[in-house]
Amino acid sequence: MDTIFLSDLRVETLIGIFDWERQIRQTVSIDLEMATDIRKAAASDSIEDTLDYKAVAKRVIAFVESSEFYLVETLAERVAGIVTGEFGVPWVRLTLSKPGAIRGARDVGIRIERGLEDGGA
Repeated sequence: MDTIFLSDLRVETLIGIFDWERQIRQTVSIDLEMATDIRKAAASDSIEDTLDYKAVAKRVIAFVESSEFYLVETLAERVAGIVTGEFGVPWVRLTLSKPGAIRGARDVGIRIERGLEDGGA
């Protein structure tokens, strides 16, 4: 299986459990690794034969921008469900982080792996 990836997709959203976090939009960073088979696309040289990473990015951005979750865990789970369910990706590894959320740490976040068998479709 091959992997198409998006790295450090930064999106502004309402996320967090503290009162002040419910008042401002914060940046989250999303990394996606998506399993696919690129052989047909490589042979045809056609976007119709591959996973359109621009379409995935646009859908994820729109969803995250409009979301208002308290936990990064919830946001990560929902984004993974979109990738597997709407785009037919059989497996995704998703890293979602809130840069600067913890003093002294560059990043804090979550990494999950999900597949279609996890209920994505």
